Amino acid sequence: MKKLYRSQSDKMLTGLCGGIARALNIDTTLIRLLVAAAAFFSFGTVAILYVIASVIVPKETYGSVGSDYDFY
Repeated sequence: MKKLYRSQSDKMLTGLCGGIARALNIDTTLIRLLVAAAAFFSFGTVAILYVIASVIVPKETYGSVGSDYDFY
């Protein structure tokens, strides 16, 4: 498993879901849907944990983008 960073290139709010998806090597949209559903059904507990994790998890540096991404 890769080290967890907040994504700089694949982010909507903070890049946490993009970073989780990159670390687990799965689609970012799936992670975003799971987090949104979990936040809804947990009555906001997951949303609070998301904010806390966004503060704790470091941002990736621009030089750390792996070779698995294509830039056009």
